Amino acid sequence: MKNENMESVEIELYSRWKEIQLGEITAPIKETYNPDGSNDYIYIGLEHIEQETLRLNSIGVSSDVTSNKFKFQPNDVLFGKLRPYFRKVVKPQFEGICSTDIWVFRAKKGFVQDFLFYFLANKEFVDTANSGESGSRMPRADWNHLKVTNWNVPPLSEQTAIASILSSLDNKIDLLHRQNKTLEQLAETLFRQWFVEEAEESWKTKKVSEIIEIRDGTHDSPKQTETGRFLITSKHLKPTGIDFSSAYKISENDFIEVNKRSKVDKDDILFSMIGTLGLIHYVDQEPDFAIKNMGLFKSSQKPSFARFLFLLLISPEGKRFVYENADGSTQEYITLGSLRKFEFKYPGEKRIIEFDLEVKPIFQKIDTNLSQIRTLTQFRDNLLPKLMSGEVRVNL
Repeated sequence: MKNENMESVEIELYSRWKEIQLGEITAPIKETYNPDGSNDYIYIGLEHIEQETLRLNSIGVSSDVTSNKFKFQPNDVLFGKLRPYFRKVVKPQFEGICSTDIWVFRAKKGFVQDFLFYFLANKEFVDTANSGESGSRMPRADWNHLKVTNWNVPPLSEQTAIASILSSLDNKIDLLHRQNKTLEQLAETLFRQWFVEEAEESWKTKKVSEIIEIRDGTHDSPKQTETGRFLITSKHLKPTGIDFSSAYKISENDFIEVNKRSKVDKDDILFSMIGTLGLIHYVDQEPDFAIKNMGLFKSSQKPSFARFLFLLLISPEGKRFVYENADGSTQEYITLGSLRKFEFKYPGEKRIIEFDLEVKPIFQKIDTNLSQIRTLTQFRDNLLPKLMSGEVRVNL
């Protein structure tokens, strides 16, 4: 009986959560980097971190920066403190430097670093960081407010188990992203083989606008609503696709009005005309959004041409066209007229249709992977707060 009692006490201690102030768990690390023009470090700014997804969309280099930055080590947690409601949180597996609008966090003794990442990415923490922000025009999370907030934290063993479960989901998401990157490179290689390496002198030059219509989105600013359809602009196009987390919704009536001129259909191509020029999105499913200030290639008029045009626009030829036609000093843009003048060597409809049969399965696999990514991401984000609150417990 005595041994049983001792065992029950040990189990209770083993599984006991405790309330603790955030400052005892972690604190921002401010190891300063002074730029010297070298290209030695990878640089991460807020623009390189996707909203909500816990992923990077790109990286920079230290030669791009001119002001002081913070250093970070592999596995450090980077938390965007400017407009914290964007939930820009990542855990790079490399060392580098980052913007001073990003906090660098490392777990203190007695806490698991991978658990800290998910703890800081949890919506409850993000909401708390947002509630104590300072500054009205450019709101920033306030560490003096956060460091004294109280949190229930599980013991080390459960921290490790929670992090392991969530990491397994993120590893699968990362694998699917890497598969898609490989598939995209394969499609680009096939395009180069069919239309660059095997190009024929007899092919005539044509404008894209001779094959399909090219339009732009509305220039109006429909009122934002709590329910309705999404309105997507150039700033919502990311290298990984459309970022719906920062888009706002418009009423059904406004949606109909916008779509009278610029309706987006399956197999259309969206083109960023301002900001990050030349970002492309191939619409592979029936869309449920409207667009504003964005190029719209109506390749749905010739669906068998859609994948060819997409690969043409992201090819070196397409990128060179954007570079040569960009305008604007403070913010670059490209006009609708320029998009309509984009020329290329036209190989004939028969060859394009044959090429489409070759690459269509690749695009379908990419679409399947994206669907899995969305499902896994949603499952992770639904499970995360339940694990962090103890609503769902890990069987140790």
